[in-house]
Amino acid sequence: MKLQQLKYFIEVVNAGSINEAAKRLYITQPSLSNAMKELEKEVGIELFLRTPKGITLSVDGAEFLGYARQVVEQAALLEQRYLNKKPSRQLCSISTQHYAFAVNAFVNLIKQSGAEEYEFTLRETRTHEIIEDVRNLRSEIGVLYLNPFNRKVIEKLFRENHLDFHPLFTASPHIFISASNPLAKRKSVSLEDLEDYPYLSFEQGEHNSFYFSEEILSTVFRKKSIHVSDRATLFNLLIGLNGYTISTGILSSDLNGDQIIPVPLDVDEPIEVGWIANHQVQLSQQAARYVEELKAVIQEYGL
Repeated sequence: MKLQQLKYFIEVVNAGSINEAAKRLYITQPSLSNAMKELEKEVGIELFLRTPKGITLSVDGAEFLGYARQVVEQAALLEQRYLNKKPSRQLCSISTQHYAFAVNAFVNLIKQSGAEEYEFTLRETRTHEIIEDVRNLRSEIGVLYLNPFNRKVIEKLFRENHLDFHPLFTASPHIFISASNPLAKRKSVSLEDLEDYPYLSFEQGEHNSFYFSEEILSTVFRKKSIHVSDRATLFNLLIGLNGYTISTGILSSDLNGDQIIPVPLDVDEPIEVGWIANHQVQLSQQAARYVEELKAVIQEYGL
């Protein structure tokens, strides 16, 4: 087994396909495909499941990836220390629901990395896709929430997909509204107060189950409802239409300005936010640092 084979293997996982990995590595697709087959033959396990739709990691492949990352990272440290080579290109992929604190932590991770070269990925995406990303190791970490309504369904998916949930904090529900909204000066609001305002939520695509909603109280009927796919659009509509959405109440003025404010919502629906990872794989150094940055950002908010 050669170090180059492990680097190729990691790149295939990061790219999600042998074709894309071959382009990034500047080698031919047949050469890379043969290298992966030789690696599988040498270690005696099937690392990838191959289908007409592409490849995914096998259960054994997920475990092997954790060891491969450790070996490559340690080899890079040895080269830096004793061969005076420049630090290797740093890699890290995160999938998250639309949380400002997750973006803050990502910004801090990059600033603290000090790397001359890096390729980091942050996906603000749908709940089901976060679970799929971490299951397939497209992302090392996923950030999402649990509450009494969705917990049984989501935790079942965690168990089925070998994912572990690590709590970060529990928040009381808030609404996000424009600072010019008539409700902005209220100490708290009820669902009845919100009846005539447009309700904004993140659409969940084909997996549009109430259990996958990013917002609690997803089964409550609203007279006016708008689904969006990104945070910038949602915030623009909060301002332009005097709409509202429901979240944790944690908002970054550095990233989002001061036009959007949180107001407590009078419901007893705690929101437990945490991160998930594939328990068959040890986190890379960058992913572990991201978790620490998450905890630091959350502590700044007093949670």
